[in-house]
Amino acid sequence: MTGRLVIVGAGQAGFALAAKMRALGDLRPITIIGAEENLPYQRPPLTKKYLLGEMAFDRLLFRTEHWYADNNVEVRLSTWVEQIDRAAKKVVTQDGSVLDYHTLALATGAAPRPLPPSVGGALEGVYLARDKRDADQLANEMRAGRRVLIIGGGYIGLEAAAVARHRGLEVTLIEMADRILQRVAAKETADIMRAIHRQHDVVIREKTGLKQLVGKNGHVAAAELSDGSTIDIDFVVVGIGVAPNDQLAKEAGLEVGNGIIVDSFARTSDPSIFAVGDCAELPWNGGRIRLESVQNAVDQAEAAAAIIAGGDEAYDPKPWFWSDQYEVKLQIAGFNLGYDETLLRPGTREGSASVWYFKKGRFIAVDAINDAKAYVTGKKLLETGISPDRAILADPAADLKQLLA
Repeated sequence: MTGRLVIVGAGQAGFALAAKMRALGDLRPITIIGAEENLPYQRPPLTKKYLLGEMAFDRLLFRTEHWYADNNVEVRLSTWVEQIDRAAKKVVTQDGSVLDYHTLALATGAAPRPLPPSVGGALEGVYLARDKRDADQLANEMRAGRRVLIIGGGYIGLEAAAVARHRGLEVTLIEMADRILQRVAAKETADIMRAIHRQHDVVIREKTGLKQLVGKNGHVAAAELSDGSTIDIDFVVVGIGVAPNDQLAKEAGLEVGNGIIVDSFARTSDPSIFAVGDCAELPWNGGRIRLESVQNAVDQAEAAAAIIAGGDEAYDPKPWFWSDQYEVKLQIAGFNLGYDETLLRPGTREGSASVWYFKKGRFIAVDAINDAKAYVTGKKLLETGISPDRAILADPAADLKQLLA
């Protein structure tokens, strides 16, 4: 036990760090600073079960208020840090309050990229999908028969399309790249997901960007698209990626790249300051990556907690992700960065399949669509460093268990 740990950010990574410190028996004072008015909560269900009205918000909370009091974890809500004084080891909040720290952890996450005002991004009825406030506003908009334009064909956009169709809306999704999921998945995965959405009557227009949103009385009413067409709409959901919240770190003189640069122990260029979760750029396989996932936020935060508490074990990322769309569960093990070969394998159940990624002959990731066996097998292979036998993998009749023998 030593001086105060201040955690900037009350999301998944910030909470996981505090909870792990207490689980390790480290009783130093902890203060979590969060910009929202709510106690730390799960974000993935916000735009799924919560938005659909299938889950109450209190079920999203990681812990009730009593847990924080019982564990001597102070939470300052509706508060944000405007300055880090590294020399004095203090943070200054927006109301001028000053808080001393012995160790500082930045768990500031990432923010959705907004649509520029020059193309109508400031009109009413244009939404991002990041926090409870966004979800509550979208819930009011998503009424059967209304027309929504979704900008962006990544996972955020596709998940928003699935929820909108579930609620009976007319959905048009535009993607300016050649295809949906171009940045994050192979063509085979994109083809499967596109077909699923079209079966649910989502209009997907690829190679189509937004030229301009057209407003009426300050509210979005139509969209002019890059192909020259105009569509009437009631509201817009923007899903064009996220950017790491690293400005605070940059202003404090910390090393920043695509996020706050950390070493294998989650330390920044200042050894008293750590960074975890979506805001951190970390070492991986001889390079550097920034992982936008709940799994990494938790695992890296817990690894950092162990270091802060006196441990010495480096964090070795084992990436995995998931996306729920309609009745489809897409599970991803590994990270397909730089892949140069893929193999599509039909699953044993109707509608199931998996896409296996290779880089220079080495297995690096798998996308499993309603195929839990492929996901579990791929994850185990990645954990053990084994590359699957291509002959077995290419034979739909072969049992995947053979790959682990």
